[in-house]
Amino acid sequence: MSAPHFERARLWWGMGWALVALVIFFSLEPKPPEVPGDPGNWSGHLIAYGTLAGWFTRLLYARRSRFLALGLLVSMGVVLEFLQGMTGYRTYDPLDMLANSCGVLLGLALAPPRLPNGLPTLERWLRRVTG
Repeated sequence: MSAPHFERARLWWGMGWALVALVIFFSLEPKPPEVPGDPGNWSGHLIAYGTLAGWFTRLLYARRSRFLALGLLVSMGVVLEFLQGMTGYRTYDPLDMLANSCGVLLGLALAPPRLPNGLPTLERWLRRVTG
């Protein structure tokens, strides 16, 4: 499997880093959004980290690069959990680390080639729209 060439690579990478910043923000803010009916907010963790992993695996095709990025996402989830415990207004919960890691695995499971990479299609559409 070869990596697609992205004409708008800076845009896609910028969006990925914006998603990382959003997860960091919501992880450390005093009143984060919660999913109704999910007291442990497991679905929020799965969605956040699954989205991050899914996004970066669409940009990185080399196995080594993918696993490095996914390892960094798991590490980010662990570090953020420790930081939450140090804030005084959030709590440390090792189960959240597990939920974050499961989200990363979910993102990997749904990564190309198992599911298609929509970014090349989106780029072709943007090329037609913008000329």
